[in-house]
Formats: sequence, structure tokens, C-alpha cells
Amino acid sequence: MASLDDLVRPSEYPRSSTYDPAWVVSLDMGPHPLWLLEDLCRDLTLEAGMRVLDLGSGRGATSVFLAREFGVEVFAADLWVEAGDAQRVFDDAGVGERVHAVRTDARSLPFAPGYFDAVVSVDAFEYFGTDVHYLPYLISFLKPGGRVGVATPSLTKEVAGLGGIPDHVARCVGWEALAWHTPDWWRAHWELTGLVEVVSARHQPGAWESWLLWSRVLQSCTDDAEGAIGTSIDMLEADGGDLLSFALVVARKL
Repeated sequence: MASLDDLVRPSEYPRSSTYDPAWVVSLDMGPHPLWLLEDLCRDLTLEAGMRVLDLGSGRGATSVFLAREFGVEVFAADLWVEAGDAQRVFDDAGVGERVHAVRTDARSLPFAPGYFDAVVSVDAFEYFGTDVHYLPYLISFLKPGGRVGVATPSLTKEVAGLGGIPDHVARCVGWEALAWHTPDWWRAHWELTGLVEVVSARHQPGAWESWLLWSRVLQSCTDDAEGAIGTSIDMLEADGGDLLSFALVVARKL
């Protein structure tokens, strides 16, 4: 059975491996957020003092990581988590002065134009970012030359080309898999706006294995053997690494 120790993977994720895996599990809202973010940040060129929007920040693990690892000021924006709850996580992690919790809808952001040096979104962009109007709206909050980076669930082939959502995916997430696009789809979706240059669009290496390992560890830490975690494990095991992945996409505002 998978254990918390299996989440410490310094050869693949040296930064993430310094974090208490029990702490990461306690803030769970999906696949391992720090593994996704650490890989994504390789293309983001974050520097100390930058102002970063963490869009769909969940319970706050990614915002803590950004502040600690890169010395940036973070605005942690999420619709579903109370700002006070998230701020307590930041305060307890010792980054409360540099991370600010904001409860807001991704489509109604309370920031000034050009306010951020970078925007990151981990396992959230699929809920709003496929709208053709969304990227132009989002990058209005970026300075010229600023970067936006997302890590989002992906299939290795487009649903349209498969003739429909595969049964093992449909049983777990249903129609929501229509938003699980390939890196090439995201590249075209963004670059055709003429507003950004995509600097990287790729799959997370070993995404399926990482997703399955994380799910098995979560299952071992909870009583959710037959619930959402168990259903996710069934999907991943049925897939066998054939279609399920994560897309990591980074673009620079022109």
C-alpha cells in the first residue's frame, strides 16, 4: 500500500520533497499540487520581489510554495475556500506577510490592469480557461512581458478525435473531460489570439504515474476507498497511462 514516504521524490521534485507530505495531504484538493507547480515553474522564470497571482489556489499549498521557493509576493485567489481559512495556512507556514488570500471568482478579479508579473494556475484552469474570451481577460492583469502558466488535466488525444469521452474517464468525471485538452490544443487556443507567445506546451513527465501514486496515498490516509478517490484510482488504473496526463503550458504576454 502506498504511504506518505512515497511522496518524497527528490530526484524528480527536489523542492517539493522538502515539504512535509502530511501537510500537503492535509491541503488536498486534487493531484499533487507541488509536483505540478515545481515542474511548471521551470518555464516561468520567477524572481524575488515579483507579484504573482495564484489563480484557483485552493487551500494554499501552491501559494506557500511560491512565496518560500521564489521570494515572490502572492495573491492567492480562490472561489471555494474562505479567505480566512487560507490566510491561517499562510500565517502558520510563516509566509503570511507575503501571501494574501482573496476569495473571488476567476471571471471577476478585483485587481488593477497590469498588476502582476506572473499568473499561475494549478489544476483549476480547466474550469474557466477554455472560454475564448478568458485569456484576453486574464492577461489584462499582466504587465507586458509577464508570463502565465497553467497545469491542467489533459488527455493525450482530443476527445473529438476519440469519438467521445472514453468510458473509464466518463465514469469518473463525465462531461467535464471535455475541458481536458492536449498541450497542442492549448498552444493554438492561446497563440491564435495574437496576444501571447507560447514558450512551452508539454505534458508533465510521468503524469499518469504521479497522479495514481498521489491518489493511492490519499486513499491510504482516508476512509474514502469507495468514494471520489477510489473512483479516481479506478479511472487511472483502467487507463494504464494511455490517455490521462497533465498539460503544462506557459506563455509570455506580447
